[in-house]
Amino acid sequence: MAKAFKYGLKGITGYLEPAERDLLRSLIDDVISMLEPEDRTGQDPLAALIGLDMDVAEPTDRAVKRLLPNVVKDDGGASLEFRQLTERTLRETKIGALRAAALDLDKDEIVLTPEGAQHWSMALNDVRLVLAERLDIRDEADAEHVHRMQDWSQAEDVESYLALVYNFTTWLQESLVQAMLQSMESPR
Repeated sequence: MAKAFKYGLKGITGYLEPAERDLLRSLIDDVISMLEPEDRTGQDPLAALIGLDMDVAEPTDRAVKRLLPNVVKDDGGASLEFRQLTERTLRETKIGALRAAALDLDKDEIVLTPEGAQHWSMALNDVRLVLAERLDIRDEADAEHVHRMQDWSQAEDVESYLALVYNFTTWLQESLVQAMLQSMESPR
């Protein structure tokens, strides 16, 4: 059974069973596949080099849109312009954090550097955003409904299974954030 992240002499550590690591690895792989851009073989190499993507469009998948939201409310043109200038870099940053977290899943005990903890925090947040979108969590009542699902033996359908996975990743992320806060408060 997983043990929460904690801050101690070795830094930030956590423990995951093999099945939990496989689950997280699978979730991370799914999010990476959502974020990887489509093949852009004909794209201008200079634009690609500096991170511009003039062919980008607002995502149609709600979960991807939650990962890559519009930044200017009620102004599609301004959001598209910002997306063209930043989305490639944002996608690469998110994918990098997800891959870094996945590399830590090769061992039961996870020992994180401060940079590794940031990667894990970003990765878990992105996994949770996708799960929240798939569970259609829109407000506190929806979140409370999902939070009530705590017993794996009650998982009878895809939604209840996703709710349990969402609760697991939420618990893991909360313990990581607490450990990160403790590491910042600790004298060096």
